[in-house]
Amino acid sequence: MSRGDDFDEFVRGSATRLLRTAVLLTGDRAAAEDLVQEMFERVYVKWRRIHGSPEPYARKTLANLSANRWRSKSRKPEVALADHHDPGAPDGSDEYAVRDGLLAALQELPPRQRAVIVLRFYEDMTEAQTAEALNCSLGTVKSQTSRGLDRLRLITEPALLEGLR
Repeated sequence: MSRGDDFDEFVRGSATRLLRTAVLLTGDRAAAEDLVQEMFERVYVKWRRIHGSPEPYARKTLANLSANRWRSKSRKPEVALADHHDPGAPDGSDEYAVRDGLLAALQELPPRQRAVIVLRFYEDMTEAQTAEALNCSLGTVKSQTSRGLDRLRLITEPALLEGLR
């Protein structure tokens, strides 16, 4: 397989998952799509070096790009994530109500807390992996996780956070 074929296969297999993560990180689908596009460009440049395990590099790059955006400018998302659910999903289903409630609550967090919560609990990264991805200390990850979960507990119904414990 050539470099292009391997990379194309990686993009096809990971684009949806990485886009979901980017939407959670940015709070805006258009910004998330831009973030994923930029991440894939960087992954392609490094492909020869990382092709054996590109997923960790891609996630770290996505987290870094997102962190760089909120470091350079703090923006509130223009569109509420709760307005975006799968078109084939039945309206009013409990599963989507819980998901939409949690997505809306995530957008109430400051960007750093949101990034830590998304990477730790959605991407299932360790504290050390999260610290490396966000280029911050382990203590920062721990404190931002604690503060983020505390804030989520204040603004959400208890049932929404069951999966984060």
